[in-house]
Amino acid sequence: MKRVLSVLALAVASGLAAPSFAQSDPIYRAVASGPAEVPPNGSPGTSLVTIELGGTEMLVDAPFRDLIGTTAAAHIHCCTSEPFTGVAPVALPFPDFPTGVKAGEYSAAIPLYDEMSYDPAFVAANGGTVRGAASALVDAVNANQAYVNIHTSAYPAGEIRGFLVAAPIPEPAEWAMLGAGLAGLLWFGRRRQEGPLGLKA
Repeated sequence: MKRVLSVLALAVASGLAAPSFAQSDPIYRAVASGPAEVPPNGSPGTSLVTIELGGTEMLVDAPFRDLIGTTAAAHIHCCTSEPFTGVAPVALPFPDFPTGVKAGEYSAAIPLYDEMSYDPAFVAANGGTVRGAASALVDAVNANQAYVNIHTSAYPAGEIRGFLVAAPIPEPAEWAMLGAGLAGLLWFGRRRQEGPLGLKA
């Protein structure tokens, strides 16, 4: 029974640890590293960036650590000519990103339809309107042609980067199957403890 309860506790803890984004909004993640830069570098720095495209804004969560240099800026770059490869100019800077540090946390809600959210050259290159810029960025994120780049004093062109990819979101049927499986484990553990005739073992 203790084993079953341990499995149940682990499943519940995993569910609680999941990001608290709304299930209906698209979620994307980027695993940023030095070897993913162009050219690659040996930085031990990492970041797991999560963004949610929720209607009129982009929610960003970007913890980072173990950088060699101190942070100077962070951006989404867009749009590469091929998915998961190449370089692109800055599209959307992360406002108020912490600078002068080698590790930290960053969270922000960035308006997608505010011209101030974008690099002016990106807006100009996409019809000169904020709607054109927003549309181009969302299309590129969906096509894996946009990446997150953290720039530092040691690597001004970018110390760590990672392409944004869609994060799988469990369907309601998958949650129901998980619940049924956990209930079955609990029932099986109880039956083993009671014995075949319903008596305590």
